[in-house]
Amino acid sequence: MGRRLVILFTMLAINALALVVIDQIFARIWFDNHNAMIAAAVVLALVNTYLRPLVIVLTLPVNVLTLGLFTIFINAGLLKFVAWLIPAFHIEGFWTAVGGALVISLISFLLNWFLKPKQVRVQIRRN
Repeated sequence: MGRRLVILFTMLAINALALVVIDQIFARIWFDNHNAMIAAAVVLALVNTYLRPLVIVLTLPVNVLTLGLFTIFINAGLLKFVAWLIPAFHIEGFWTAVGGALVISLISFLLNWFLKPKQVRVQIRRN
């Protein structure tokens, strides 16, 4: 149970950091206050955990045809959805959402790669 909470809070921190970065990079993405950023990080984590897998399965034929590139547009749509759910989180334009989704994906990938715990391999040999 404790390990799951650490993973959850790590994912929330990664989402919050990624949202701070896109807020600074893109002029057409902004938050009205810090509470909106925290709320957006929580909602984005929930959307990525529960809604994103469903949307990816439903759009699997298109995703296969585009060799996975359609996932970028799914991520952008989900980011716009989070902005729609949080009134103090603003994204102007779909292409801005695409850029923001790309940056969030890159930051999330890099931080998950660096923060991934080392896996211990146990090997038992019988003589």
